[in-house]
Amino acid sequence: MKNFLETQDLCKTYKKQKANDHINLRVRQNTIYGLLGPNGAGKSTLLKMVTGMTTPTSGKILFQGREMERKDLAYMGALIESAPIYENLTARENLKVRALLCGVPEKRIDEVLSIVNLKNTGGKRAGKFSMGMKQRLGIAMALLNHPRLLILDEPTNGLDPIGINDFRDLVKRFSNQGITVIISSHILSEIEQIADDIGIIVNGKLKYQEQLSETEELESLFMDIVRKEGSPNA
Repeated sequence: MKNFLETQDLCKTYKKQKANDHINLRVRQNTIYGLLGPNGAGKSTLLKMVTGMTTPTSGKILFQGREMERKDLAYMGALIESAPIYENLTARENLKVRALLCGVPEKRIDEVLSIVNLKNTGGKRAGKFSMGMKQRLGIAMALLNHPRLLILDEPTNGLDPIGINDFRDLVKRFSNQGITVIISSHILSEIEQIADDIGIIVNGKLKYQEQLSETEELESLFMDIVRKEGSPNA
């Protein structure tokens, strides 16, 4: 299976502090890639570079085998940090605003509402949504443009067990629909249940990257790597 996304010696430095240090990420097509690491390890910085939200200090990003260009962002959907929701608007109205900005046909709104199970929210304003519903609306926004790559940064933060279960079922379907998914998290049990491959970032460095084995004890692996690197959060 070929790599859909790669980074080559990708670095990001803020005021002489390296947030990402020579990252060589390899994400296979139509898989779910779990990006793990303690809080502050550099996961969000890496995803922001991939999605064009911040510029690398050095290194390369390859998309479908060639160096990524600005136009390739049209094939990506992302939920980084919190969803950009207008709380005084309904789910449909939020998506209509996004569809107009992205030049997406309005008929796509019903499709993504159905995918994330928000079609029956009617006139309820997004500010009255549960955390899980807001996360699903954020994912719907990310899906509007038929992305080939979907990037989700800590998407289960704040979700209750039912919301986490719903999210898990939703994400599992994406790789079967031709969508490659990258999910960052520090919750090992969630990644263990959905990921095909994992990468572990500690102190800005990608210290481990392999297919997830059914026999691998992910928690032991993760803690061994984090402790060896002397992470302050270990």
